[in-house]
Amino acid sequence: MLKKSYTLSELSEVAAWVLDHAGTKKLWCFFGEMGAGKTTLIKEICKQFGLNQNVSSPTFSLVNEYTLLDGKTLYHFDFYRIKTIEEVYDIGYEDYFESGNICLIEWPEMIEEILEGESFLEIRISKENEFREIEIIEK
Repeated sequence: MLKKSYTLSELSEVAAWVLDHAGTKKLWCFFGEMGAGKTTLIKEICKQFGLNQNVSSPTFSLVNEYTLLDGKTLYHFDFYRIKTIEEVYDIGYEDYFESGNICLIEWPEMIEEILEGESFLEIRISKENEFREIEIIEK
């Protein structure tokens, strides 16, 4: 487990730190309470990948797809609003998860049964006043 404290002014460095420690994992699961900074960190990670598009959380569409400068695709999921796990099956999550492309997942606790047995990067963010703490755990 890796752990780091940061402020929003250090977001760029933290995103680079996450990229440095991601290894070959393709599923990156972001855990944290509402307002902890999951989407903010994901936006900065996308920027680090060279993505110049506007990155927003796919709260209603469940998944956003971005093409990176190298032509690869990055998928950004937000499962906060799902009511049943069938919604995730309906979007064909397997095609995304098994594509070999990086999948950034907000609210992965909503799809725990799908993640069982998967290899992923667990990224936990907590917020205390102006400070945030991030933990990276390989699963």
